[in-house]
Amino acid sequence: MNGIDMVFFALAGLACVLFLALGLRVGARIGALRAERSLAARLDAERRDAVKRSRAVLGGQFSEQLAPFLPGFPGDPTEVRFIGKPVDFVSFSGASRGAVEEVVFIEVKSGDSRLSQVERSLRDAVESGRVRYVEYRAPEAT
Repeated sequence: MNGIDMVFFALAGLACVLFLALGLRVGARIGALRAERSLAARLDAERRDAVKRSRAVLGGQFSEQLAPFLPGFPGDPTEVRFIGKPVDFVSFSGASRGAVEEVVFIEVKSGDSRLSQVERSLRDAVESGRVRYVEYRAPEAT
């Protein structure tokens, strides 16, 4: 191999390396642009989803507060007390007539919402009779 051929191969190798480096750089930039577009689209979709969920939660909370006054509510609005967690209401049926006949735990749901694990366990405890009444007397101040 003569000197001109060696220079030619060296320049060809250098051109290949430069071309490869340029390709990597262009590819990285294209990838970054795609990632930015994808991120913007994902953020927009996630924001819309967050607003949708927030509206559903607020609508559910609004329904909970109005529930005692809606048709079909299983208690007299004057006899129910809002608790919120782990159950929405406790109804003291008969209290307005002077004697509690029944205590009813009421959970209000809207849409496709389901009972949480704690709500299910409360329901199961009540249905299996694991309910007590305890009188606690606070210590007197001395």
